[in-house]
Amino acid sequence: MSDSEFALSLRPAQRWTIMGAVILASTLYSTTLLIASTLLPQMQGTMAATADEIAWAMTFNILATAVVTPMTGWFVGRFGRRGVMMGSMLGFTIATWMCGASDSLFALVFWRIVQGGMGAPLVPLSNAILLDSFPVSQRGMVSSVFGMAVVIGPVIGPTLGGFLAQEYSWRYAFYMLVPVGAAAYGALHLILPKDPPAARVRLDWTGFLTFAVAISGVQLVLSRGQRLDWYESQEITVETAIAAVAFFMFLAHSLTAARPFLNLKMLLDPNYALGLVLVTIYGMLNFTPVVLLPSLLQQYAGFPDQIIGEILGARGAGATIGFFLAMFAGRTDPRVGMVIGFSLQVVSGLWLMSLDLNVDMMTLALNSVLQGIAVGIFWVPLTLATFPTLDTRLMPEGMALFHLMRNIGSSFFISVCVAEIVRAQGSNYSRLTEVLTPYNKTLSLPWAMGAWTMDTQSGLAQLSKEINRQAAMIGYVNAFGFYTATSAGAILLIVMAKRRQRTLAA
Repeated sequence: MSDSEFALSLRPAQRWTIMGAVILASTLYSTTLLIASTLLPQMQGTMAATADEIAWAMTFNILATAVVTPMTGWFVGRFGRRGVMMGSMLGFTIATWMCGASDSLFALVFWRIVQGGMGAPLVPLSNAILLDSFPVSQRGMVSSVFGMAVVIGPVIGPTLGGFLAQEYSWRYAFYMLVPVGAAAYGALHLILPKDPPAARVRLDWTGFLTFAVAISGVQLVLSRGQRLDWYESQEITVETAIAAVAFFMFLAHSLTAARPFLNLKMLLDPNYALGLVLVTIYGMLNFTPVVLLPSLLQQYAGFPDQIIGEILGARGAGATIGFFLAMFAGRTDPRVGMVIGFSLQVVSGLWLMSLDLNVDMMTLALNSVLQGIAVGIFWVPLTLATFPTLDTRLMPEGMALFHLMRNIGSSFFISVCVAEIVRAQGSNYSRLTEVLTPYNKTLSLPWAMGAWTMDTQSGLAQLSKEINRQAAMIGYVNAFGFYTATSAGAILLIVMAKRRQRTLAA
């Protein structure tokens, strides 16, 4: 694939300034993806809301992101890249300020919807602009720097947001992003070149609405399934049925329409199709430890919030190392880098499965560094292998679907892991308590019970608390087992794809 005319028309200084501006914008948005997770308890108290009500601040933000992300291609065709980037950045910054200023649950949820919707085009469009602004020979380096921003943002957000919420208020976790958003908007206004005149693009409303309903149904099922006991709930059953029907209608319409909302012909590109599968797996693995570890360490291992933030921060340091290494590995076969990245995730998963509740901070920090290195090494070859043969006219649309699949993978796998933790904790608590009876002769031995006692009510309460901790740890180990098995399965997928390509070549 030859260098694009747009890349050749830019001077080196222009390319680097464009990189700085769009990376600042995408990093700012990715910072908010998980920031609300650390703020929910404080926001719940301020809004006098139930746990289920305050969870809508997370759920609807994810829904808005999922619905608007595929519209990036249409937005670009209608308003141009410059217009979409600047409009999204301005709307996102205003919505972020209003999130912090919200004085009611309705206002908070509304502005979280606006924040997710306005910010959704920033990451895929930033990625597309960077790939088009640099020659092919430099795209490995560009993907490394951009991937670092996408990965480090969700690590910075909960860490810094949790600190500000603890020292001041949850509102300051949103307020801190506003000056950065204003700076990013100013940089985009000064640096992004104007778009050439383009024909007016019509929106395929049938395709958009059916796709939006399908994605919304899937996200609602994933977000609320665990709290509502999955298909024991009529709501989850109805949402699943609506999502299935809407997705079938979307496929039928997209395959027959002259100009569909999403051009499914992109899937005929084997590199792009395989890239979608792998980025879904990447999304499944990327944020899972970031979401699971804080609850494990805080509730069951007794780690303070500051230490948990430092452990997550070590993941960002590892990602920086991984992306730096990926710059040098960009000249090799992309499949080699992807196999190395997934292999490191297998190692980190096996390491997590071997831990117990007496783990020390250094062990967890080193494991987080290893996870970060794996993510950094994997992202660059994945991007390089996915888009080299995709038509440049489809790049914004293809990039939007690429990042949408990453988000869906994250939501799905986190829901599965949380469900397994809850299931395993309940079942193992029951099994462990079965042997703690006065009729168990083993417990009468002097060394069997140690400091634990069943003779007093306080002793039974302490023993029950410890059994609950150990049962929960079994659930987390099972979740880390899912993480490890998925990483190993991705390696097999890449190896099989390599063999298939060799066979076709022969």
